[in-house]
Amino acid sequence: MKIKFAKPARPKTGTLVLLVAEGGGLGPLGQDVDTATQGALSRAMKLAGFDGKRDKFLDLLAPGGVSLDRVVLAGVGKPEDLTAYALELVGGAIAGTLKSGKSKDATIGVDFDGGPLSSPQVAALIASGARLRAYSFDKYKTKKKDDDKPNPKTLTVMSSDAEAAKAGFEPLQAIAEGVHMARDLVNEPPNVLHPEAYAKRVDSLKELGVKVEVLDEKEMRALGMGALVAVGEGSVRESRMVVMTWNGGKKNDQPLAIVGKGVTFDSGGVSLKPGAGMQDMKGDMAGSACVVGLMHALASRKARANVVGVIGLVENMPDGSAFRPGDILKSMSGQTIEVQNTDAEGRLVLADALWYTQDRFKPKFMVDLATLTGAILVALGKDHAGLFSNNDELSERLAAAGTVTGEKVWRLPLGPEYDKIIDSDVADMKNVGGRYAGSITAAQFLQRFVNGVPWAHLDIAGTGMDGNKTAISQHFGVGWGVRLLNRMIETHYEG
Repeated sequence: MKIKFAKPARPKTGTLVLLVAEGGGLGPLGQDVDTATQGALSRAMKLAGFDGKRDKFLDLLAPGGVSLDRVVLAGVGKPEDLTAYALELVGGAIAGTLKSGKSKDATIGVDFDGGPLSSPQVAALIASGARLRAYSFDKYKTKKKDDDKPNPKTLTVMSSDAEAAKAGFEPLQAIAEGVHMARDLVNEPPNVLHPEAYAKRVDSLKELGVKVEVLDEKEMRALGMGALVAVGEGSVRESRMVVMTWNGGKKNDQPLAIVGKGVTFDSGGVSLKPGAGMQDMKGDMAGSACVVGLMHALASRKARANVVGVIGLVENMPDGSAFRPGDILKSMSGQTIEVQNTDAEGRLVLADALWYTQDRFKPKFMVDLATLTGAILVALGKDHAGLFSNNDELSERLAAAGTVTGEKVWRLPLGPEYDKIIDSDVADMKNVGGRYAGSITAAQFLQRFVNGVPWAHLDIAGTGMDGNKTAISQHFGVGWGVRLLNRMIETHYEG
């Protein structure tokens, strides 16, 4: 979908969408169309009881007096209640409605006054929501249905200041592209996106000015990454670590570090998962996908911050060389880990990735994202990601960014009472803590590898893949976390 901006004027063809505020009635453009159609819009509104409430639509096909295919009235609710996220949801809902039509061109008229946001801001946010919704993953379909075809091909958003709307949309477009990139990665099948292929895919970021380094197994073994490397030993695919660096801030500013779990397929290893639903384990790399999508968004919009993204890429498979329950692994930090369950592999990947990141880059903070525990789904469902942290300020900033973007987080406790649960009789720690507080003990495990650096862990098992469908997200791959972290960085860490 190509998105353009223009000043308000009645289009001659295609579909026209008019935004209607609750209780506000038709604006100038809507009144013009209503006059041309001899009152068809106002009569339809009265008969349908349409009053502009949010998520309400009124669809008029081929109205007489104009050459338009459709006129759609879209309710946005009370202007004073509109937030950026609410407007993106409206834009996504409009895009969903337009997809069902046959028009190749559509126009959205921002046709109301009032509220905390200006007409150009509203137009940019509506366009952002439409861009986020206009995503599909059908590259492997050999026969496509009409529903698979993207409509409209061109979307024009009208605003009283089209140039300002266009300028406001440019960074939002960059963020949406990052979200789409993350979605693509999560949606890819595991026979295509194995660790080596994934690492090559990240090379595309170089075109945006991101420095990309790839560590192979030999290099990781030399660095002492015995935890991460062990996870991939049962796979014919070698593991990789990818380091992405964006230097958009001041030369001597400490970088911000984002770390992601990238298990491209998780069979559970020797501790094999049940067969039902195992196909979804292609998405066990959603944390890493967020990191890649975020780096794309930051570089594309030229973020004024120094940011490092680190992802550990492995495939967890069972064969004769796979790591086993009972094995003792030595991590890069020197700490030893007793393996009690090979399906608790993500924390082993992150253990070495976190230690490597803090040791090499000395970051201002680290945030890691991982589809880490089923326990977080039991605790929070799919509405919130679990947040664990050793730093109150970082936690508060993540929570605030989540509220603004709709990618919500909920902080859960850490403490010595939980930490002692993962003590081992034969090593420094074990990789599972038992039945209770599973998400917390997993976070306690990770905290042992942050070396006192301000840190937050986001357990996105419920949100990162197969999350709740919204007006801007309809697919297995959600791209969750890109918008959240971009917002936090933009608000607090850009000079």
